[in-house]
Amino acid sequence: MAMQAQVIYDFSAEPGNNELTVREGETVTVLNQNVGGGWIEAQNARGESGLVPEDYLQVGAVSSRTPETATYPVAHIPESSNTTNTQVANGDNPWSGGGAYTNDTAGGWETQGYAQTQQNAGDDDDGEWDEEWDDARSTGGYGETTGEEEGEAAGRDTHTHMKLSLNKFAFSKIPNPEVYLLAKLPPKGKDRLAIYMGDVGPVWLYPQSPLDCVVADPKKGSKMYGLKSYIEYQVTPNTTNRPVNHRYKHFDWLYERLLEKFGSAIPIPSLPDKQVTGRFEEEFIKMRMERLQGWLCRMCRHPVVSNSDVFQLFLTYRDEKEWKTGKRRAEKDECVGPMVFSTIDPEAPELDIIEVEQKCELFSRFTKEMDDGVKDLLNVGNIHWKRCTGPLRKEYQKIGKAFQNLSSVFNTSGYTGEATLTDALTAAGKTYEEISQIVAEQPRKDLHFLMETNNEYKGLLGCFPDTIGVHKAAIEKVREGDKMVAAGKITTQDKVTMAKRTSIMCYSLQAEMNHFHSNRIYDYNRVMQLYLEEQIRFYETIAEKLKQTLGQFTTL
Repeated sequence: MAMQAQVIYDFSAEPGNNELTVREGETVTVLNQNVGGGWIEAQNARGESGLVPEDYLQVGAVSSRTPETATYPVAHIPESSNTTNTQVANGDNPWSGGGAYTNDTAGGWETQGYAQTQQNAGDDDDGEWDEEWDDARSTGGYGETTGEEEGEAAGRDTHTHMKLSLNKFAFSKIPNPEVYLLAKLPPKGKDRLAIYMGDVGPVWLYPQSPLDCVVADPKKGSKMYGLKSYIEYQVTPNTTNRPVNHRYKHFDWLYERLLEKFGSAIPIPSLPDKQVTGRFEEEFIKMRMERLQGWLCRMCRHPVVSNSDVFQLFLTYRDEKEWKTGKRRAEKDECVGPMVFSTIDPEAPELDIIEVEQKCELFSRFTKEMDDGVKDLLNVGNIHWKRCTGPLRKEYQKIGKAFQNLSSVFNTSGYTGEATLTDALTAAGKTYEEISQIVAEQPRKDLHFLMETNNEYKGLLGCFPDTIGVHKAAIEKVREGDKMVAAGKITTQDKVTMAKRTSIMCYSLQAEMNHFHSNRIYDYNRVMQLYLEEQIRFYETIAEKLKQTLGQFTTL
């Protein structure tokens, strides 16, 4: 007898991908459990067959559990999950639930929203790693897994109607700084992170030529004899001008490596949230590409991240062999977590711990208040966007209709010489209808850029508490030094070593704080200039249309 399985989560099939739509509580027949990549071939009661994510099925004895009595793991639904692609197409506010805006590669910006139906806006590359990462049989070049393999993992442990935020700080707890403070350090290698004293205090050593890159040209590929598809993006750094191909899964791998290596010292913002289905919708592909562009550019602007071996590998690998070798080397890197501080060489004397602690507290308060301010601006922008695309647009339309209706009434008077007035009234009505459309489209031209910048900073600010927590834990260890010596846990020399190494950590934190502030000043200067320039054009356009309409009315 064929093995049965109960569906424990809804799954919507993606057209053209040999998938099977199933609903929770439904019983299906397992046709093939060895498809690979986290998929099972199943058949429903109607005789339809296709692929279903294995984690959506309870294979074996069919449970008596019903959808009403079933319990599900609690899933975190981020604030940025409530926008449909239909809303975007209609000019509605992608920020009604904290949606997303993204920059294009030319520096312009276009509205892109995450979907409440983002079950229909998932990427093709959103899952866990498997051995097929290095499978050379892929049609996409170096080792490719299926798009669905990557997408389906994002929907595990929840209904597919939910959008999961799986990109989160890798450490379940703040990393223990003792790993670095009391460890025997490895010999100094070539990869040293330089810090020097600048006008504002400790700063990272910045490269003479800033790194930049372009993410473009998304293409659909397939594997497993066409059963599985994926989207591949072309990434071109300005250092080589030679494009390399990457899928979302590769970006996710890079994010995890950067987080593991630098997360104790440098806030690594998350990638765009992972999705479940809808991986090949044009609107979503464009949105995903532009958001990856924004994330990658922010990483390029960091002097430590951009110069790291793993980041350079991602941008400049020459062939499959080099990619695989570099990937495995990065995964075996032991200088991760707090041990990354062992590579830092500040060109300055040991810092005063009390002074550093005061600066740390000041920065913590600032980032918390900035986080509140950013969220408030996002909320205000959301309300304004909804008003422009909803009530305000309709108000202008009503005014326009009212003018045109009055013009129609005047036409029935039969009075000679009234044509000039009725024509002018009709023109005024049409002008206000045009203005309504301008108002509705305006947030796409200015507000989305402002919102996207704030959304980026919202994610970045959310990383600082963990990074700062590592430094606070180190300072606390130094404070406990005398007690630990008295208890025989460490020697006096260990206490001295801890103080010196904590000073190094403090240099890196201050360098990161200064990096954040310099970027913040640059970003908000730029975004406010663009916003106000577009606002000026907006009002000038409306004023010009009203002047033209005014000219059609005769002066008595």
